[in-house]
Amino acid sequence: MSGRIPTEIIFLRDDEAPTLQGRLAAAIVRAVLESRARPGTRLPSSRSLASALGISRMTVTLVYQDLVSQGYLETLPRSGIAVAATVPHRRLRPPGIRQQAARPPDWSDWLSGHQLPHRVIRKPANWRDFRFPFIYGQADPTLFDHNAWRDCARRALGTRDFADLAADRYGADDPLLIDYICSNTLPRRGIHARPDEVLVTLGAQNALFLATELLARADRLAVTEEPGYPDFAETLRRAQSPTTFLPVDHGGLNPDDLPEKTSLVIITPSHHIPTGATMPLDRRCDLIARAAAQDFLIIEDDYDFEMSYLAPPAPALKSLDRDGRVVYVGSFSKSLFPGLRIGYMVGPADLIAQARALRSIMLRHPPSHLQRITAYFLALGHYDAHIVRLRQTLKTRRATLQEALASTSLQIAGAPSSGGSSIWLRAPGDVDSAVLAQQLLTDGVLIEPGAVFFETPPEPCPFFRLGYGSIAQRDIPEGIRLIAAAASRS
Repeated sequence: MSGRIPTEIIFLRDDEAPTLQGRLAAAIVRAVLESRARPGTRLPSSRSLASALGISRMTVTLVYQDLVSQGYLETLPRSGIAVAATVPHRRLRPPGIRQQAARPPDWSDWLSGHQLPHRVIRKPANWRDFRFPFIYGQADPTLFDHNAWRDCARRALGTRDFADLAADRYGADDPLLIDYICSNTLPRRGIHARPDEVLVTLGAQNALFLATELLARADRLAVTEEPGYPDFAETLRRAQSPTTFLPVDHGGLNPDDLPEKTSLVIITPSHHIPTGATMPLDRRCDLIARAAAQDFLIIEDDYDFEMSYLAPPAPALKSLDRDGRVVYVGSFSKSLFPGLRIGYMVGPADLIAQARALRSIMLRHPPSHLQRITAYFLALGHYDAHIVRLRQTLKTRRATLQEALASTSLQIAGAPSSGGSSIWLRAPGDVDSAVLAQQLLTDGVLIEPGAVFFETPPEPCPFFRLGYGSIAQRDIPEGIRLIAAAASRS
């Protein structure tokens, strides 16, 4: 005779689900799995379980029916509800198998040829708990149209789209998203590309990795900016590429400083990371000409061009490229929300074909439904409306930030002339920004210390970055006052 699961081991926990039915379902599943109940083991009657838990019998009946449909339980003729033979994730140990002590592998030996990144931007996961989060790259959820995104998700999950999106694309990308990128996004930057010259990636990070993996080598000299985006340095380091870090000025990287045997240049010409400097047109043209004359390639990260609300964005390097020497990297994650992880890479068809093959080995392709949701959000005009709201808000916040900084000893060491969502600052005297950042935590203030942006940082490093994309405008003046006060005490 089959046993019975005792009523006493079925109990509700408030942290398991937001609804009563959800908590009861979780409690029953937990009791089935943790008791290792065999198929046929009977559950308490709906009446007795409802009485024991002090809930409605109808609630128990509905939950039992739901768990039957999920395969956890089954209905037995004249015997009530019992554990089904199809319980998912059953925690039963196969008979005859004993847990034996084993010697774990020596992971230091297995991983001896790999090093963790030297330079990593770290931000607290609980940044929302701080009143003054001056950090870059996080979204302000109050500026996003959740209803529009939900509508696009509903479209993508509908019957018409589901069969197409549920299929394995074997490395191909969503045609709707590719079409929008080719017909709308790229032309706004003066870039014209065919579908076979565009690859969708898991954010700009993935595009950068793919391009560097294919183009950087130990016998090819790479050049990037100093200070600059840490992941440029780390990706080149992983590729074992010899790298020259060129100092930037008010116009970004100067092509006159390029070494003779340069093979690859990785830059952020429109909004330099982290100073925000914009490379002027004459330097852009000079860089393109040198690439042709000296036979090198350029990876252009155009990560923030949508945030040009003070002046029109400078032309993309790729728009000046006639020989196919510029590999262009863009992303929707910065302008929408960082968790989206949808970016794209543009280059000659031969390069994109190789990048697609490499991506297929790693992850096949970014999730089809997420690509389609993004495509709908773009095509239906929601993206353009979002950018208008974002620009207006950032313009106001930047004005408030600059006004607050004017009465302090903090110096603006760099700010995008066309807009952006961050400012590069220098603390007075011999203040170290890492120490300053640590001190400010007690005041509820988050800043980004600047040393991580340098391959060879100054000691002490007085530079730090302030983002204003995720802090309320009303909190900016007080946050700046706290930063200035802490800097004056250091």
